[in-house]
Amino acid sequence: MPFDYDLDFAAVDFRLHPELYRVGKGEQGVLLVQPYKGEILPHWRFRTPEVAQESAGTIYGLFEAYLKAHDFVGADMARKFLQMGYTRARRYANHRGGKKYDGPVPDDKKGQSGAHGRAELPRAPEDPVKAESAAIFKAKWDEARAHPDYQEQRAEFQERYGK
Repeated sequence: MPFDYDLDFAAVDFRLHPELYRVGKGEQGVLLVQPYKGEILPHWRFRTPEVAQESAGTIYGLFEAYLKAHDFVGADMARKFLQMGYTRARRYANHRGGKKYDGPVPDDKKGQSGAHGRAELPRAPEDPVKAESAAIFKAKWDEARAHPDYQEQRAEFQERYGK
C-alpha cells in the first residue's frame, strides 16, 4: 500500500496506532511519523565522518531497541533515518550546499521526496568528507535491512496491515 500523506500527522501517535503506518518506498514519512521522528531526529547528523559514525551508531542502537520491543514502526523509522543519512550525505558529496534540484519544491509536494519536474543541477567535484559520511550510514543501513529480526517483523507487519 502506498504511503498515506493525507493522515493528520500532528495528531496521530503511530506507537498507539501502528495500523495507520505504511512502509512506503524509501524514506517516505521519515520526517512525519511521530513519536519516532522526535526520538530519532535529534541524533541524525552527517557533517563529518566522526559525527556520522556516532549518529549512525546511536540510530542503529535505537533500531535494535525497537526490534527488541517488537515495535516494527520504530525499527522501520530508524532504518529510514539510516537511509536518509546515506542519501543526504551523498547529496552533499555530489552537490556543494546540498541543493540537488533547480527551483523551489512545489507547494503541494512539500515533505515528499523527488524532483517534482525540476531539473537536476550539475554535480560538483565529489566532497570526500561527505562521501565517507555517506559510506558510514550506508553500512548501517545495509546492516539494518539485512537484520533477521527486522525482516521477520516487516513480513509480519505487512501480512497483518498490508504492504
